[in-house]
Amino acid sequence: MINEIPEVVILRLPLYARVLAILDDQGTDVVSSQTLGTMLQATPAQIRKDLSYFGRFGKQGRGYKVSGLLRELRQILGLEKQWSVVLIGVGQLGRAILSYGGFAPQGFHIIAAFDSNPASVGQRVGDLVVRDVKDLETVAGDRQVDIGIVAVPAEACQEVVDLLCQSGVRAILNYAPVQPRTPKGVWVRDIDPVVALQSMTYHLKSLEGRRDTAGGRGRRVAAASS
Repeated sequence: MINEIPEVVILRLPLYARVLAILDDQGTDVVSSQTLGTMLQATPAQIRKDLSYFGRFGKQGRGYKVSGLLRELRQILGLEKQWSVVLIGVGQLGRAILSYGGFAPQGFHIIAAFDSNPASVGQRVGDLVVRDVKDLETVAGDRQVDIGIVAVPAEACQEVVDLLCQSGVRAILNYAPVQPRTPKGVWVRDIDPVVALQSMTYHLKSLEGRRDTAGGRGRRVAAASS
């Protein structure tokens, strides 16, 4: 069933769960698709369609039981269990990831950090001592590793991803500015802040163009009336 669900729907589920968690903390008992749509900047029809992929939730005209829907979504997303994570690449970005306190409360525990730089290996970062990346397969053999976070330069990305796959890791969060190749059955999510910024400059450039056009019209009108 999961393969039949559009990826964009799966990407929206955590957003639904986050909003429902906020409502649950506020003591909200029931919420309508209209209210959820307003909070998420989505249409009620989209929310109802997304949820319909996973079953029937709520009753028409009565909305969704917040705690019940949140519980269902957390189960669908696998958030009711703890996930073991390893980080490869302990540069500036890697250290920032290790210092971020938002993973563990959501069930994602970074159990080991690796690097290939001898200057970084052996250093303590938070509660972890950085290990040589050559130890990854050994660690993965001793402990179940669910997710790998890749925070290495582009030229090292494919080699690191290959090592993660060989170590049995089936989910990879990739911060390197390149899209690695992976075998079937391995899920990769690429996060590139520069690409995100470049997509935003498209809109900024379009806005500047509209302003220039409007300004040009204004100058032409002024010249014609003088």
